[in-house]
Amino acid sequence: MASLNHSTVTMFILEGLTDQPELQVFLFILFLGIYVVTVVGNLGMILLIAIGPQLQSPMYYFLSNLSFVDLCYSSAITPKLLVNFVGDKNITSYNDCMTQLFFFCFFIVSECYMLTAMAYDRYVAICRPLLYNVIMSPRVCSFLVMGVYTMGTFTTLVNTTCMVRLSFCGPNVIKHYFCDIIPLLKLSCSSTYLNELLLMIIGTFNVFSTTVAIFISYAFILTSILSIQSAEGRSKAFSTCSSHLAAVAIFYSTIIFMYLKPSSKNSMTQEKVASVFYTTVIPMLNPLIYSLRNRDVKDSMRVTFQEKELAYPVFWRESRTLLDVDAITSYLLVARS
Repeated sequence: MASLNHSTVTMFILEGLTDQPELQVFLFILFLGIYVVTVVGNLGMILLIAIGPQLQSPMYYFLSNLSFVDLCYSSAITPKLLVNFVGDKNITSYNDCMTQLFFFCFFIVSECYMLTAMAYDRYVAICRPLLYNVIMSPRVCSFLVMGVYTMGTFTTLVNTTCMVRLSFCGPNVIKHYFCDIIPLLKLSCSSTYLNELLLMIIGTFNVFSTTVAIFISYAFILTSILSIQSAEGRSKAFSTCSSHLAAVAIFYSTIIFMYLKPSSKNSMTQEKVASVFYTTVIPMLNPLIYSLRNRDVKDSMRVTFQEKELAYPVFWRESRTLLDVDAITSYLLVARS
């Protein structure tokens, strides 16, 4: 961070999601609702997997880590976005901007590799079912997750280290609603050739390697599923990976649209919409996709709530009557005595 002394710009102004004041309140309520659902959904998924005995498998171990990544990188973007909706000026300091960039890069790259690890897990489960417990041992699963976060750390350190070496001495308006790499490079008054070269090399490697690995895994999965004789067996095999396929399709479609489409001067609005999808909407959708399309998760939720009802019958029965306050208060007083 020593290069910070060479930067004359110490504060950045975020252009924001929209410049129409009449939409600020509506968007604040909308994104607040999305963020609440994101936090509740991902925390709920993490806790459910932690306490659900039927969810103690490699697949749900990876899903728990995916929920953690979704929760973190949404939290790196959305709270600041909400503050900007109600603030007069969307001002962020240089240090805050670099910090947001660091965590965003770390968790977005980790998401790519976590989805790849989950694709490999589904490949082993469907194509090598008899060896599944041997191949996907706890040690291997921990090694894969460690590799996911290692790749996220390496990519992030390279990008942020090169970014803090740049000088910002001209315009300080970031034409985005958060501190992303490309909008920041456009503001630098020093050479960004190295940054752009590393961004292209590392970004292409991350996207290409994970995409190819996922495609190869699902090519083998599809071949194995089509070779299953019974319709019930094929349906069950498809159901075990349909949720993951949906999450992969939504995530990578927005990433590809954002970073691999031809550049255009009039595409800023489209880029912001694409960014909204992979920074706020997808972290909300992932737990919904896995909970609504996964029978084991729904069964675990049902069992968990049934156990709570059996443990606290009066509380749960009275709570269903739209929060009968007197009944709940009476129950708590009896419980304390």
